[in-house]
Amino acid sequence: MGFWSATALVVGSMIGSGVFLLPAALAPYGAASLVGWAVTVAGALLLALVFARLAMRWPHTGGPYVFARLAFGDVTGFVVAWSYWVSVWCATAAIAVAFAGSIGALFPAATATPLRAAGCALAALWLCSGINIAGVREAGRMQLLTTVLKLLPLLLFGFVALWFVERGNLTPFNPTGDSLPQVAQATVALTLWALLGLEAATVPAGSIQDPERTVPRATMVGTLIAGIATVLACTAVLGVLPASVLQQSSAPMADAARVLWGPSAGVLLALVMAVSCLGALNGWVLVSAQVPLAAARDGLLPSVLSRVDARGTPVVGILVSSGLASVLVASNYNASLVTVFTFSILLSTAATLLPYVVSSAAWLLRGHGAGSRIAAAGALVYSLYALLGTGAQALMWGAVLVLAGLPIWLAMRLRR
Repeated sequence: MGFWSATALVVGSMIGSGVFLLPAALAPYGAASLVGWAVTVAGALLLALVFARLAMRWPHTGGPYVFARLAFGDVTGFVVAWSYWVSVWCATAAIAVAFAGSIGALFPAATATPLRAAGCALAALWLCSGINIAGVREAGRMQLLTTVLKLLPLLLFGFVALWFVERGNLTPFNPTGDSLPQVAQATVALTLWALLGLEAATVPAGSIQDPERTVPRATMVGTLIAGIATVLACTAVLGVLPASVLQQSSAPMADAARVLWGPSAGVLLALVMAVSCLGALNGWVLVSAQVPLAAARDGLLPSVLSRVDARGTPVVGILVSSGLASVLVASNYNASLVTVFTFSILLSTAATLLPYVVSSAAWLLRGHGAGSRIAAAGALVYSLYALLGTGAQALMWGAVLVLAGLPIWLAMRLRR
Protein backbone atom coordinates (compact mmCIF):
# COMPACT_ATOMS: atom_id res chain seq x y z
CA MET A 1 0.00 0.00 0.00
CA GLY A 2 1.25 3.47 -0.92
CA PHE A 3 0.45 6.93 0.47
CA TRP A 4 -2.94 7.33 -1.21
CA SER A 5 -4.13 3.85 -0.26
CA ALA A 6 -2.98 4.40 3.33
CA THR A 7 -4.70 7.80 3.44
CA ALA A 8 -7.85 6.22 2.01
CA LEU A 9 -7.66 3.60 4.76
CA VAL A 10 -7.71 6.37 7.39
CA VAL A 11 -10.44 8.45 5.71
CA GLY A 12 -12.50 5.40 4.78
CA SER A 13 -12.30 3.94 8.28
CA MET A 14 -13.30 7.25 9.90
CA ILE A 15 -16.11 8.15 7.49
CA GLY A 16 -18.53 5.27 7.78
CA SER A 17 -22.02 5.30 9.23
CA GLY A 18 -21.59 7.93 11.93
CA VAL A 19 -21.58 11.01 9.72
CA PHE A 20 -24.92 10.03 8.17
CA LEU A 21 -26.67 9.22 11.45
CA LEU A 22 -25.16 11.76 13.88
CA PRO A 23 -27.30 14.81 13.01
CA ALA A 24 -30.34 13.09 14.53
CA ALA A 25 -28.47 12.37 17.76
CA LEU A 26 -27.05 15.91 17.90
CA ALA A 27 -30.37 17.64 17.15
CA PRO A 28 -31.35 18.20 20.83
CA TYR A 29 -28.15 20.20 21.37
CA GLY A 30 -28.65 22.55 18.41
CA ALA A 31 -25.74 24.74 17.32
CA ALA A 32 -24.11 24.20 20.72
CA SER A 33 -23.02 20.80 19.38
CA LEU A 34 -20.28 22.71 17.56
CA VAL A 35 -18.56 23.03 20.95
CA GLY A 36 -18.41 19.24 21.16
CA TRP A 37 -17.18 19.03 17.58
CA ALA A 38 -14.40 21.51 18.36
CA VAL A 39 -13.23 19.42 21.32
CA THR A 40 -13.49 16.17 19.36
CA VAL A 41 -11.64 17.41 16.26
CA ALA A 42 -8.90 18.99 18.39
CA GLY A 43 -8.53 15.76 20.36
CA ALA A 44 -8.53 13.69 17.17
CA LEU A 45 -5.74 15.81 15.66
CA LEU A 46 -3.69 15.48 18.86
CA LEU A 47 -4.19 11.71 18.79
CA ALA A 48 -3.27 11.63 15.09
CA LEU A 49 -0.05 13.50 15.87
CA VAL A 50 0.75 11.03 18.66
CA PHE A 51 0.12 8.02 16.41
CA ALA A 52 2.17 9.64 13.64
CA ARG A 53 5.12 10.09 16.00
CA LEU A 54 4.80 6.56 17.36
CA ALA A 55 4.66 5.15 13.82
CA MET A 56 7.87 7.01 12.93
CA ARG A 57 9.63 5.43 15.90
CA TRP A 58 8.09 1.94 15.68
CA PRO A 59 6.84 1.35 12.08
CA HIS A 60 5.68 -2.22 12.69
CA THR A 61 2.44 -4.08 12.05
CA GLY A 62 0.09 -3.89 15.02
CA GLY A 63 -0.41 -0.16 15.63
CA PRO A 64 -1.55 0.55 19.22
CA TYR A 65 -0.57 -2.96 20.33
CA VAL A 66 3.04 -2.49 19.21
CA PHE A 67 3.29 0.92 20.87
CA ALA A 68 1.89 -0.41 24.16
CA ARG A 69 4.10 -3.51 24.24
CA LEU A 70 7.34 -1.73 23.36
CA ALA A 71 6.64 1.07 25.84
CA PHE A 72 5.22 -0.87 28.80
CA GLY A 73 5.84 -4.60 28.28
CA ASP A 74 3.96 -7.78 27.41
CA VAL A 75 1.10 -7.50 29.91
CA THR A 76 0.05 -4.03 28.75
CA GLY A 77 0.65 -5.09 25.16
CA PHE A 78 -1.72 -8.04 25.52
CA VAL A 79 -4.45 -5.96 27.18
CA VAL A 80 -4.27 -3.34 24.42
CA ALA A 81 -4.13 -5.97 21.65
CA TRP A 82 -7.13 -7.79 23.09
CA SER A 83 -9.12 -4.60 23.71
CA TYR A 84 -8.35 -3.15 20.29
CA TRP A 85 -9.08 -6.40 18.48
CA VAL A 86 -12.48 -6.65 20.20
CA SER A 87 -13.21 -3.02 19.31
CA VAL A 88 -12.43 -3.65 15.64
CA TRP A 89 -14.63 -6.70 15.10
CA CYS A 90 -17.41 -5.01 17.07
CA ALA A 91 -17.03 -2.03 14.73
CA THR A 92 -17.28 -4.28 11.68
CA ALA A 93 -20.53 -5.69 13.08
CA ALA A 94 -21.92 -2.18 13.67
CA ILE A 95 -20.98 -0.97 10.18
CA ALA A 96 -22.37 -4.10 8.54
CA VAL A 97 -25.67 -3.44 10.30
CA ALA A 98 -25.57 0.22 9.21
CA PHE A 99 -24.99 -0.96 5.63
CA ALA A 100 -28.11 -3.12 5.89
CA GLY A 101 -30.01 -0.05 7.08
CA SER A 102 -28.87 1.99 4.09
CA ILE A 103 -29.87 -0.82 1.71
CA GLY A 104 -33.24 -0.91 3.45
CA ALA A 105 -33.73 2.77 2.63
CA LEU A 106 -33.16 1.97 -1.05
CA PHE A 107 -34.89 -1.43 -1.18
CA PRO A 108 -37.26 -1.83 1.78
CA ALA A 109 -38.02 -5.46 0.95
CA ALA A 110 -34.34 -6.41 1.49
CA THR A 111 -34.58 -5.66 5.21
CA ALA A 112 -38.33 -6.11 5.77
CA THR A 113 -37.72 -8.73 8.49
CA PRO A 114 -34.93 -9.00 11.11
CA LEU A 115 -33.70 -12.19 9.45
CA ARG A 116 -33.39 -10.50 6.05
CA ALA A 117 -31.65 -7.51 7.63
CA ALA A 118 -29.14 -9.78 9.38
CA GLY A 119 -28.57 -11.65 6.10
CA CYS A 120 -27.90 -8.39 4.27
CA ALA A 121 -25.40 -7.31 6.94
CA LEU A 122 -23.61 -10.67 6.86
CA ALA A 123 -23.44 -10.65 3.05
CA ALA A 124 -21.67 -7.28 3.08
CA LEU A 125 -19.31 -8.41 5.84
CA TRP A 126 -18.22 -11.53 3.99
CA LEU A 127 -17.95 -9.72 0.66
CA CYS A 128 -15.35 -7.42 2.22
CA SER A 129 -13.70 -10.40 3.92
CA GLY A 130 -13.32 -12.06 0.51
CA ILE A 131 -11.73 -8.92 -0.94
CA ASN A 132 -9.24 -8.78 1.94
CA ILE A 133 -8.41 -12.48 1.61
CA ALA A 134 -7.43 -11.72 -2.01
CA GLY A 135 -4.61 -9.57 -0.62
CA VAL A 136 -3.71 -6.25 1.07
CA ARG A 137 -3.13 -4.57 -2.30
CA GLU A 138 -6.62 -5.48 -3.51
CA ALA A 139 -8.12 -4.28 -0.23
CA GLY A 140 -6.20 -1.01 -0.60
CA ARG A 141 -7.54 -0.48 -4.13
CA MET A 142 -11.08 -1.16 -2.92
CA GLN A 143 -10.55 1.31 -0.08
CA LEU A 144 -9.28 4.02 -2.43
CA LEU A 145 -12.24 3.58 -4.79
CA THR A 146 -14.92 3.64 -2.10
CA THR A 147 -13.29 6.59 -0.32
CA VAL A 148 -13.41 8.71 -3.48
CA LEU A 149 -17.00 7.65 -4.19
CA LYS A 150 -18.19 8.75 -0.74
CA LEU A 151 -15.87 11.67 0.08
CA LEU A 152 -16.58 13.81 -2.99
CA PRO A 153 -20.42 13.66 -2.69
CA LEU A 154 -20.16 14.29 1.06
CA LEU A 155 -18.00 17.41 0.61
CA LEU A 156 -20.21 18.63 -2.22
CA PHE A 157 -23.34 18.15 -0.11
CA GLY A 158 -21.79 19.97 2.84
CA PHE A 159 -20.61 23.01 0.89
CA VAL A 160 -23.81 23.39 -1.16
CA ALA A 161 -26.19 22.75 1.76
CA LEU A 162 -24.54 25.53 3.77
CA TRP A 163 -26.17 28.05 1.41
CA PHE A 164 -29.60 26.75 2.40
CA VAL A 165 -29.12 26.85 6.17
CA GLU A 166 -32.05 28.46 8.02
CA ARG A 167 -30.99 30.60 10.98
CA GLY A 168 -34.17 29.67 12.79
CA ASN A 169 -33.05 26.03 12.87
CA LEU A 170 -29.88 27.02 14.74
CA THR A 171 -31.60 29.17 17.38
CA PRO A 172 -31.56 29.12 20.27
CA PHE A 173 -27.87 28.34 20.25
CA ASN A 174 -28.14 26.04 23.27
CA PRO A 175 -31.70 24.67 23.50
CA THR A 176 -30.83 22.27 26.34
CA GLY A 177 -30.28 25.01 28.91
CA ASP A 178 -27.24 23.12 30.26
CA SER A 179 -23.85 24.75 30.63
CA LEU A 180 -21.52 24.57 27.62
CA PRO A 181 -19.07 22.25 29.45
CA GLN A 182 -21.99 19.85 30.07
CA VAL A 183 -23.04 20.05 26.42
CA ALA A 184 -19.44 19.53 25.33
CA GLN A 185 -19.07 16.35 27.37
CA ALA A 186 -22.36 14.92 26.11
CA THR A 187 -21.64 15.70 22.45
CA VAL A 188 -18.02 14.53 22.62
CA ALA A 189 -19.31 11.10 23.61
CA LEU A 190 -21.63 11.14 20.58
CA THR A 191 -19.18 12.51 18.01
CA LEU A 192 -16.37 10.17 19.06
CA TRP A 193 -17.81 7.28 17.05
CA ALA A 194 -17.66 9.35 13.83
CA LEU A 195 -13.91 9.93 14.17
CA LEU A 196 -12.74 6.52 15.37
CA GLY A 197 -10.21 4.95 13.02
CA LEU A 198 -7.63 7.74 12.82
CA GLU A 199 -4.98 5.18 13.81
CA ALA A 200 -5.94 2.77 10.99
CA ALA A 201 -2.79 3.32 8.89
CA THR A 202 -0.51 2.40 11.81
CA VAL A 203 -1.99 -1.10 12.12
CA PRO A 204 -0.86 -2.64 8.76
CA ALA A 205 2.42 -0.66 8.78
CA GLY A 206 4.39 -3.73 7.73
CA SER A 207 2.37 -3.83 4.48
CA ILE A 208 2.84 -0.13 3.63
CA GLN A 209 5.61 1.27 1.45
CA ASP A 210 8.22 3.33 3.38
CA PRO A 211 6.14 3.22 6.60
CA GLU A 212 8.38 5.68 8.50
CA ARG A 213 7.26 8.46 6.15
CA THR A 214 4.02 7.18 4.63
CA VAL A 215 2.14 6.21 7.81
CA PRO A 216 2.59 9.55 9.67
CA ARG A 217 1.64 11.58 6.59
CA ALA A 218 -1.39 9.41 5.83
CA THR A 219 -2.52 9.58 9.48
CA MET A 220 -2.39 13.40 9.70
CA VAL A 221 -3.80 14.10 6.21
CA GLY A 222 -6.52 11.48 6.52
CA THR A 223 -7.66 12.72 9.95
CA LEU A 224 -7.82 16.32 8.74
CA ILE A 225 -9.82 15.44 5.60
CA ALA A 226 -12.26 13.19 7.48
CA GLY A 227 -12.72 15.75 10.27
CA ILE A 228 -13.53 18.60 7.88
CA ALA A 229 -15.96 16.53 5.79
CA THR A 230 -17.77 15.13 8.84
CA VAL A 231 -18.22 18.41 10.72
CA LEU A 232 -19.23 20.28 7.57
CA ALA A 233 -21.90 17.77 6.53
CA CYS A 234 -23.37 17.28 10.02
CA THR A 235 -23.57 21.03 10.71
CA ALA A 236 -25.23 21.68 7.34
CA VAL A 237 -27.95 19.12 8.13
CA LEU A 238 -28.61 20.75 11.53
CA GLY A 239 -29.21 24.04 9.75
CA VAL A 240 -31.41 22.66 6.98
CA LEU A 241 -33.94 20.64 9.01
CA PRO A 242 -35.76 21.69 12.20
CA ALA A 243 -34.68 19.89 15.38
CA SER A 244 -38.15 18.36 15.79
CA VAL A 245 -37.86 16.71 12.37
CA LEU A 246 -34.24 15.62 12.84
CA GLN A 247 -34.91 13.82 16.11
CA GLN A 248 -37.45 11.56 14.39
CA SER A 249 -35.34 10.86 11.29
CA SER A 250 -33.64 7.52 10.64
CA ALA A 251 -31.71 8.96 7.67
CA PRO A 252 -31.21 12.68 8.44
CA MET A 253 -28.77 13.48 5.64
CA ALA A 254 -30.95 11.82 3.00
CA ASP A 255 -33.98 13.68 4.40
CA ALA A 256 -32.14 16.99 4.17
CA ALA A 257 -31.19 16.29 0.55
CA ARG A 258 -34.80 15.33 -0.19
CA VAL A 259 -36.06 18.64 1.26
CA LEU A 260 -33.53 20.70 -0.70
CA TRP A 261 -33.50 18.98 -4.08
CA GLY A 262 -36.32 16.43 -4.23
CA PRO A 263 -36.78 12.64 -3.87
CA SER A 264 -33.99 11.76 -6.30
CA ALA A 265 -31.43 13.56 -4.16
CA GLY A 266 -32.59 11.61 -1.11
CA VAL A 267 -32.09 8.33 -2.96
CA LEU A 268 -28.63 9.46 -4.09
CA LEU A 269 -27.58 10.26 -0.50
CA ALA A 270 -28.88 6.89 0.66
CA LEU A 271 -26.71 5.29 -2.05
CA VAL A 272 -23.68 7.32 -0.91
CA MET A 273 -24.30 6.08 2.64
CA ALA A 274 -24.31 2.47 1.41
CA VAL A 275 -20.99 3.02 -0.40
CA SER A 276 -19.61 4.78 2.69
CA CYS A 277 -20.52 1.88 4.96
CA LEU A 278 -19.08 -0.65 2.50
CA GLY A 279 -15.78 1.26 2.32
CA ALA A 280 -15.52 1.56 6.10
CA LEU A 281 -16.35 -2.13 6.46
CA ASN A 282 -13.59 -3.05 4.01
CA GLY A 283 -11.07 -0.97 5.97
CA TRP A 284 -12.02 -2.40 9.36
CA VAL A 285 -11.90 -5.98 8.07
CA LEU A 286 -8.34 -5.27 6.87
CA VAL A 287 -7.38 -3.88 10.29
CA SER A 288 -9.13 -6.70 12.18
CA ALA A 289 -6.58 -9.32 11.10
CA GLN A 290 -3.43 -7.22 11.49
CA VAL A 291 -3.56 -6.72 15.28
CA PRO A 292 -3.95 -10.43 16.18
CA LEU A 293 -1.28 -11.20 13.55
CA ALA A 294 1.26 -9.00 15.34
CA ALA A 295 0.32 -10.23 18.83
CA ALA A 296 0.41 -13.89 17.73
CA ARG A 297 3.88 -13.45 16.24
CA ASP A 298 5.05 -12.23 19.65
CA GLY A 299 3.47 -15.21 21.40
CA LEU A 300 0.70 -13.27 23.13
CA LEU A 301 -2.17 -14.80 21.14
CA PRO A 302 -2.55 -18.33 19.65
CA SER A 303 -0.03 -18.97 16.87
CA VAL A 304 -2.78 -19.91 14.39
CA LEU A 305 -3.56 -16.18 14.07
CA SER A 306 -0.03 -15.52 12.77
CA ARG A 307 -0.42 -17.73 9.70
CA VAL A 308 -0.27 -16.01 6.32
CA ASP A 309 -0.68 -17.29 2.77
CA ALA A 310 1.78 -16.97 -0.13
CA ARG A 311 0.78 -13.30 -0.60
CA GLY A 312 1.35 -12.51 3.07
CA THR A 313 -2.38 -12.27 3.81
CA PRO A 314 -3.44 -13.33 7.35
CA VAL A 315 -6.34 -15.44 6.11
CA VAL A 316 -7.00 -17.13 9.45
CA GLY A 317 -7.12 -13.78 11.24
CA ILE A 318 -9.63 -12.43 8.72
CA LEU A 319 -11.84 -15.54 9.02
CA VAL A 320 -11.76 -15.52 12.84
CA SER A 321 -12.41 -11.76 13.15
CA SER A 322 -15.23 -11.81 10.60
CA GLY A 323 -16.64 -14.91 12.25
CA LEU A 324 -16.80 -13.17 15.65
CA ALA A 325 -18.46 -10.12 14.06
CA SER A 326 -20.96 -12.46 12.37
CA VAL A 327 -21.79 -14.06 15.72
CA LEU A 328 -22.49 -10.60 17.18
CA VAL A 329 -24.85 -9.78 14.29
CA ALA A 330 -26.54 -13.19 14.18
CA SER A 331 -27.04 -13.45 17.95
CA ASN A 332 -29.12 -10.28 17.84
CA TYR A 333 -31.00 -10.88 14.60
CA ASN A 334 -34.36 -10.79 16.40
CA ALA A 335 -33.68 -7.22 17.55
CA SER A 336 -34.12 -4.12 15.40
CA LEU A 337 -31.23 -2.75 13.34
CA VAL A 338 -31.01 0.29 15.61
CA THR A 339 -30.71 -1.91 18.71
CA VAL A 340 -27.94 -4.06 17.20
CA PHE A 341 -26.14 -0.97 15.88
CA THR A 342 -26.26 0.79 19.25
CA PHE A 343 -25.08 -2.29 21.14
CA SER A 344 -22.16 -2.81 18.73
CA ILE A 345 -21.14 0.86 18.97
CA LEU A 346 -21.17 0.65 22.77
CA LEU A 347 -18.82 -2.34 22.73
CA SER A 348 -16.51 -0.84 20.09
CA THR A 349 -16.19 2.61 21.67
CA ALA A 350 -15.53 1.24 25.15
CA ALA A 351 -12.82 -1.09 23.82
CA THR A 352 -11.14 1.54 21.59
CA LEU A 353 -10.54 4.20 24.22
CA LEU A 354 -8.15 2.08 26.30
CA PRO A 355 -5.63 1.75 23.41
CA TYR A 356 -5.93 5.52 22.85
CA VAL A 357 -5.11 6.21 26.50
CA VAL A 358 -2.17 3.80 26.57
CA SER A 359 -0.74 5.02 23.23
CA SER A 360 -0.87 8.64 24.42
CA ALA A 361 0.85 7.65 27.67
CA ALA A 362 3.50 5.73 25.67
CA TRP A 363 4.54 8.82 23.70
CA LEU A 364 4.30 11.04 26.80
CA LEU A 365 6.85 8.82 28.54
CA ARG A 366 9.03 7.80 25.57
CA GLY A 367 8.76 10.78 23.22
CA HIS A 368 11.37 13.45 22.60
CA GLY A 369 10.97 17.21 22.69
CA ALA A 370 8.73 19.52 24.70
CA GLY A 371 6.28 19.98 21.82
CA SER A 372 5.76 16.23 21.41
CA ARG A 373 5.20 15.76 25.11
CA ILE A 374 2.66 18.58 25.24
CA ALA A 375 0.76 17.03 22.32
CA ALA A 376 0.87 13.62 24.04
CA ALA A 377 -0.40 15.14 27.30
CA GLY A 378 -3.26 16.81 25.42
CA ALA A 379 -4.16 13.55 23.66
CA LEU A 380 -4.08 11.70 26.98
CA VAL A 381 -6.36 14.24 28.66
CA TYR A 382 -8.78 14.09 25.72
CA SER A 383 -8.84 10.28 25.74
CA LEU A 384 -9.59 10.16 29.46
CA TYR A 385 -12.23 12.89 29.05
CA ALA A 386 -13.90 10.96 26.23
CA LEU A 387 -13.68 7.74 28.24
CA LEU A 388 -15.60 9.34 31.11
CA GLY A 389 -18.07 10.84 28.64
CA THR A 390 -19.11 7.41 27.34
CA GLY A 391 -20.93 6.73 30.61
CA ALA A 392 -21.03 4.02 33.26
CA GLN A 393 -22.51 1.35 30.98
CA ALA A 394 -19.72 1.70 28.40
CA LEU A 395 -17.07 1.62 31.14
CA MET A 396 -18.64 -1.54 32.58
CA TRP A 397 -18.60 -3.28 29.19
CA GLY A 398 -14.99 -2.20 28.68
CA ALA A 399 -13.99 -3.80 31.98
CA VAL A 400 -15.89 -7.00 31.12
CA LEU A 401 -14.15 -7.22 27.74
CA VAL A 402 -10.68 -6.83 29.27
CA LEU A 403 -11.41 -9.46 31.94
CA ALA A 404 -12.67 -11.85 29.25
CA GLY A 405 -9.19 -11.91 27.73
CA LEU A 406 -7.35 -12.81 30.96
CA PRO A 407 -7.85 -16.61 30.62
CA ILE A 408 -6.21 -16.47 27.18
CA TRP A 409 -3.32 -14.42 28.60
CA LEU A 410 -2.81 -16.93 31.44
CA ALA A 411 -2.95 -19.89 29.02
CA MET A 412 -0.39 -18.30 26.68
CA ARG A 413 1.89 -17.40 29.60
CA LEU A 414 1.81 -20.96 30.96
CA ARG A 415 2.50 -22.32 27.48
CA ARG A 416 5.52 -20.02 27.10
